[in-house]
Amino acid sequence: MSIDIFLDEIENRKKKDISDIDKEFDDKKSEIETKKNTAVKELQEHYSKEAKTKSEKEASRIVEAGKLEAKKILFKAINKNLDSTFDVIKQELGNYTKTSEYKKVLKKMVETAKKTFDDKITIHCRKEDESTLKAKGITIGSSIQTLGGIIAENSNGTKEIDLTFEELLRTHEDDIKTTILEKIL
Repeated sequence: MSIDIFLDEIENRKKKDISDIDKEFDDKKSEIETKKNTAVKELQEHYSKEAKTKSEKEASRIVEAGKLEAKKILFKAINKNLDSTFDVIKQELGNYTKTSEYKKVLKKMVETAKKTFDDKITIHCRKEDESTLKAKGITIGSSIQTLGGIIAENSNGTKEIDLTFEELLRTHEDDIKTTILEKIL
């Protein structure tokens, strides 16, 4: 019987060892499973945050690009409006040259040129304006293609002052556009 006791003890020890190993295996398995779940959760959170950040950046970029495109469209429309306004101004200046007020403006332009240079000046103007200026005893040079106004030269032809409507529009374009934009906006 002693061998049976001995065998039973070995069998019990073996069962206990197997049970301990199974318990240790289950504990390690559980620990690994917990670590795996934690790591997966952390990765999911990380990539979820990263995806959210990227999508917010992309959405922001798209919105800003849309705003920029809207501004471009608005500025294009404003510039088109300004261009058509300048065309209307030029038409009105063309009509203005047919009024008696225009003849007074021509006289003021000549006076400005005389003050700038001296009384001996040569005036270049439209063919239509030559008779008005000749009547005032002004020396007329070549005729020019312009909406209206004059180009005056000093007596020796080394200096000139451009008082044509086109030049006056060009030099005052920024002020005119600012005034128009203030009225539009």
